[in-house]
Amino acid sequence: MLDTIRPSLAKLLASRMDAPPPRLGIRYDAAGNFLFEPGNTIVCHLARRSASEAAVLQVRERFLALPGADCLAFTPAASLHMTLFQGVVDTRRKHPYWPADIPLHLGIDEMTRRMMTRLDGFDGSGPFSVKVTEVTPTGLAVEGVTKEDANVMRAWRDKLAHTFGYRHPDHDRYSFHITFAYVIRGIPDAVAAQWQRALEESLELLQREAPVIALKEPAFCRFRDMKQFEELMILA
Repeated sequence: MLDTIRPSLAKLLASRMDAPPPRLGIRYDAAGNFLFEPGNTIVCHLARRSASEAAVLQVRERFLALPGADCLAFTPAASLHMTLFQGVVDTRRKHPYWPADIPLHLGIDEMTRRMMTRLDGFDGSGPFSVKVTEVTPTGLAVEGVTKEDANVMRAWRDKLAHTFGYRHPDHDRYSFHITFAYVIRGIPDAVAAQWQRALEESLELLQREAPVIALKEPAFCRFRDMKQFEELMILA
């Protein structure tokens, strides 16, 4: 066993996992299949055919080839995105995850229509750039390249919360990220060294070849599962 293990890896090792993953059986199953869990969200997809997308996909492919990769349910490469603001989801119909002035029983399709209506005339907070700050077994942690970028990202979140009429409990401390996969079971301790090396080398690769992750403009999207996020409205 390694003397020092990255925290993001340590908590996913089989010997250290003290509870089943919270979304297992709801968002995906034990075979890695994604389940029907409709909702909507505001995301920034990776800019297609950009140098940074190529670097991110290279890291994702390396993870897929590692022993223990079957412990994770990987989303399709085409769905990779950074969530800017969490929308509503069918499996979490409660406050404060849902606008207080809309019935909790409303169908997701109608809910999405009403939320789109609230975006009529929406004025965003401007462009921003992000960088990778950490590579984890399940994806990338990102943040604004500069302090101003970080402020713009938070301003987007505040405006969207006001427009939609709800704020998640983690609104102010939300950690931006790009998800590769969800945990099915603990990664075997025996392969920890290989994952540790992959995490370290992948961070170095991204910092060298993709110091800025190119993203598309924020988009209001709907989804049926975690495999595709359909852009319904581009926000400016």
